[in-house]
Amino acid sequence: MKFYSTKNRDLTVSFEEALLSGMAEDGGLFMPEEIPKFSPAEIKELKQMTFPQVAFAIAKKYIEDEIPEKDLQKICNDAYDFAVPIFQLEDNQLVLELFHGPTQAFKDFAARFMAQCTSYFLTQKKIERNILVATSGDTGGAIGNGFLGLSGINVFILYPKGGVSHVQEQQLTTMGGNVKAIEVEGTFDDCQQLVKTAFADREFNDRFQLMSANSINVGRVIPQSFYYMWSSLLIQKNQPEKIVYSVPSGNFGNLFGGILAKKMGAPIYRFVAANNANHPFTDYLKTGHFKPVPSVHTLSNAMDIGHPNNYYRIAHLFDNKVSNIRKIVDGCYFNDKETADAIIEVYHDYGYIMCPHTAVAYLGAKKFKKKEYCMVTVSTADPAKFLDSVETILESKVPIPEALQKVLKLKKEAHLMKPSLEHLESYLHKTIG
Repeated sequence: MKFYSTKNRDLTVSFEEALLSGMAEDGGLFMPEEIPKFSPAEIKELKQMTFPQVAFAIAKKYIEDEIPEKDLQKICNDAYDFAVPIFQLEDNQLVLELFHGPTQAFKDFAARFMAQCTSYFLTQKKIERNILVATSGDTGGAIGNGFLGLSGINVFILYPKGGVSHVQEQQLTTMGGNVKAIEVEGTFDDCQQLVKTAFADREFNDRFQLMSANSINVGRVIPQSFYYMWSSLLIQKNQPEKIVYSVPSGNFGNLFGGILAKKMGAPIYRFVAANNANHPFTDYLKTGHFKPVPSVHTLSNAMDIGHPNNYYRIAHLFDNKVSNIRKIVDGCYFNDKETADAIIEVYHDYGYIMCPHTAVAYLGAKKFKKKEYCMVTVSTADPAKFLDSVETILESKVPIPEALQKVLKLKKEAHLMKPSLEHLESYLHKTIG
């Protein structure tokens, strides 16, 4: 399958080229030329498959013969060696737990698949790449972990100073090896804009052999469709109601993955795009006008994004007609007090602890719940990743997974930098030459 630029349908590349370049040379985002559709017979077969098998079935539709089937199956098996449980709060109210990977965040699904595919292509061609990625919290840890120790790859993670939780920062800054953390004196939007500027500068890009691992890379968003397809088929076996996913939304790669799954044939009725105080997408659904805004800091920091990249992919998928998007997506937003109250409510009512992002999605599910709907709250991170805020809200201790306990004991190592291309260039030059 070919992938085209959102700015020029005639500019097409292979999956390998789209993956290794990240953005199109004209500054557009890559999109698949077509969304493959599974037939009813294929859907019936998918219902009997394990998660890695479903991931493989979807991946080969997009990658086709660029990676041999035997190797692609191994990539999926290696990437998805962890559980994907669905927790039931009550009838027709479920929580899809996507945080059981190595960094306790949903970003592991995309990062591990992407890392394995990248390593395959680089090994085949015996070339190297330097990954430049901006994170508002969980992306950096997942990308760093996914690419850690892989030959021919260096990873540079830009994160906003004071803009991620302590646990997240420990994950970002303690990996060492081929993973370097850059603490930027600014917001996530500053970090993201710096990455975009670097990739738009062809000379800069070529000099440092850059590759993007943010959700501007189509290799990041395709695997996010895997868990929507798998979970919706599993839920459909036991729930006759229409399935609606409430998605905590920041850069909107997660929602885009869900929409891809629906278009491929997943039995999904609608989505709720649940925002925090950063809500340009919800405003867009209401007004029909998309207006990026400066981001503000919230409890759900990974969603503190005022200019979401994947808005452009979603709009493009629906011919830039907001009326088409409204047919399957509802939008809402909640403040920090509402988020904290939801964490308390769920803990008291169900004995279940949610991270702030999951709580925002829970509020979205609650807002749009109907009798005929099975509401699925998409849970994106272990609450222990936001230890200080969740324990303060609940006035109770939160269990810490063993992997996070180890990370908290390690020493932080990060390069502090102002958000400018000049400073980034200087650091990259000193680090990789």
